[in-house]
Amino acid sequence: MDISVPSPADFHVHLRQGEMATLVTPHVRRGGFTLAYVMPNLKPPITTVAQALAYKAQLEAIDPTVEYLMTLYLSPDLTPGDIVKAKESGIVGVKSYPRGVTTNSDGGIESYEMYYPVFEAMQRVNMVLNLHGEVPSDPTTNTHVLNAESQFLPHLHSLHKAFPRLRIVLEHATTRAAVDAVRACGPTVACTITAHHLALTVDDWAGQSFNFCKPVAKLPDDRAALREIIREGHPRFFLGSDSAPHPIHSKSTSTPTQGCAAGIYTSPVLLPLIAHLLESFGALDKLEGFVSTFGRRFYQRELHVEQTVKVVIRKIGTYVVEDHYGVGEEDPHRMSSGNGSYGTSSDSSGIFLCWPHMPRTWPRSSKLAKEQASPKSII
Repeated sequence: MDISVPSPADFHVHLRQGEMATLVTPHVRRGGFTLAYVMPNLKPPITTVAQALAYKAQLEAIDPTVEYLMTLYLSPDLTPGDIVKAKESGIVGVKSYPRGVTTNSDGGIESYEMYYPVFEAMQRVNMVLNLHGEVPSDPTTNTHVLNAESQFLPHLHSLHKAFPRLRIVLEHATTRAAVDAVRACGPTVACTITAHHLALTVDDWAGQSFNFCKPVAKLPDDRAALREIIREGHPRFFLGSDSAPHPIHSKSTSTPTQGCAAGIYTSPVLLPLIAHLLESFGALDKLEGFVSTFGRRFYQRELHVEQTVKVVIRKIGTYVVEDHYGVGEEDPHRMSSGNGSYGTSSDSSGIFLCWPHMPRTWPRSSKLAKEQASPKSII
């Protein structure tokens, strides 16, 4: 069975910088996607228009076949004038990170009120506010990784009430409370959902560093809520992979003073992975809306028919050995399927889905990528 998806778009992806960017940027297209909404949490973070445009040029030099939508990192130095300049320069959004809750968020916000003039300017020029929806852990208020998202939701409602025309995206929702909160908001508030949060629960990352991300996967009922809203086909819930590559040593080691890196890397197999997951909970018919139509409509990036790139995935019946890709192999081409064939065909006509405990696979067709996966070790 083949499924054709028009111009899949990933509305939350980390492409890093330097050698890591060179390695992972081509994986956006290889994973089936033609648009990437790029996060700004580099070192130093992308806080100016000049930095954002320079970063975009670097990504386009690595792989010019993807449309990169750029964002700024919300910081005290950002002004309403900067917002106007950003809009004129084609920058699409501003990303808010609470201080210290995820990778490279040390410069994150502590209070939103000081940014109200910036948000007013964003509302006026029609830019998007992207929210990492967690509050920092605080033992004095019993705030921790499992309730950090639910405790953030009053901020979402306050911002929506103060700026009803401002387009806001609650990123990588993980809880039923977050789904309900976004559903209760008006048409200017949307929500991204990752692939890994459709698969994992708290038991999958407790003691397993490779499944650890921020926000953490929550309870089975929370995962069920994410699946239900996709099965419903709600147009304000769409894919943002939060695909976040890290050097493997930062995921596999930790010390009493330094935990493992937060992030799960899914870009190279993203479209087949999403197809597999949606099929697993009876939502395969919602694939096009979830990975293309809904997000493009909210971000006002809809395409004319003649501009659309059709990406085809084909269902096959092989099995994948789960520990042969992205875990430090010198040559990840040697990831093997259960019947002994290689995970990547000799002509790159497909890349096999590699995902723990999910036997059926969805290789992507060769319509988009002709290169083999890089041999460097990432996860």
